[in-house]
Amino acid sequence: MTRAASSAEQSVESSSSMSSRLVLATVVLVAMLVGGNFTSLKFALDHTTPFLLTAMRTVVGGSFLVAFAYLRGERLPRRLDDLARIFVVGLSITTVSSALLVFGVNRVPAGVASLMSSTMPLFTAVLTVVLLRAGIPRLGQLGLLVGFVGTAVLASPSLSGGSAVIGIVSLLVSALAWAFGTVFMKWKDFSRVSPIMLVGVQLIMSAMMLVPFALLVEGTAETDWSIGLLVPLLYSSIPANAVTFSLMATVVRRATPTQAAASAYLIPVFGVLFGWLIRGEALGLVEALGGALVVAGVYLVVTANARAR
Repeated sequence: MTRAASSAEQSVESSSSMSSRLVLATVVLVAMLVGGNFTSLKFALDHTTPFLLTAMRTVVGGSFLVAFAYLRGERLPRRLDDLARIFVVGLSITTVSSALLVFGVNRVPAGVASLMSSTMPLFTAVLTVVLLRAGIPRLGQLGLLVGFVGTAVLASPSLSGGSAVIGIVSLLVSALAWAFGTVFMKWKDFSRVSPIMLVGVQLIMSAMMLVPFALLVEGTAETDWSIGLLVPLLYSSIPANAVTFSLMATVVRRATPTQAAASAYLIPVFGVLFGWLIRGEALGLVEALGGALVVAGVYLVVTANARAR
């Protein structure tokens, strides 16, 4: 092997390694933002109703992202096929999944909500096989199993408190809708629209559906328009919603759907951490063990997919 060929091979390996590290770092950041969202939603729901909160999140988050995209010199997509695909993603992720997530969080403990949301990678793995005809490496399958067991261990202390069946079902359907949107973005071509504009437009589309629905079903009588609502609303709308989905859209373009979905394993870890920091909830041995298994699952999934590529 010549020196030039050896240098080129090392460069390719280095680029692949950097890409894998970038995916892992983005996954961790997304999990941190979403993990804090469970606590934020609990505070916001003390002042308003679930569907109206979801609608307000889409209005604030979508307006923020579209305005930011315009400042970057981007323009709204005009092709009908692009708009149709954005609508499908928006309907599945930022409309159905987001609405059912907030609806479920309002009815079950935060730990149980984290557990149910963490089933998303399992749905993603199945949809990847069905829609993309792609296999999952054995190491990735092991990572999915370890991550799910870790999530169950992490959330198990909350299971003793009892939870409404309707809340559990809502969170499971939310996870399924989120998984479908994630796989759909890998299945179809979104290359003509930037991740920022993609998420901004889908949030605006979701707002057009959620706002009239929330006003019709819930109204505003139970909403307290105070600082207690404004602060968690802004956090759940921009960092935990607009920024998170933009990062996930970027990851989906650089990685496999299962890899992108792996962030769901880390969400309960940060959910428990922020619960301890903000609400004074104690971290015990069970939470520490579950968190370690979750991190191990994420590492196995990301590593397996990087090797497969």
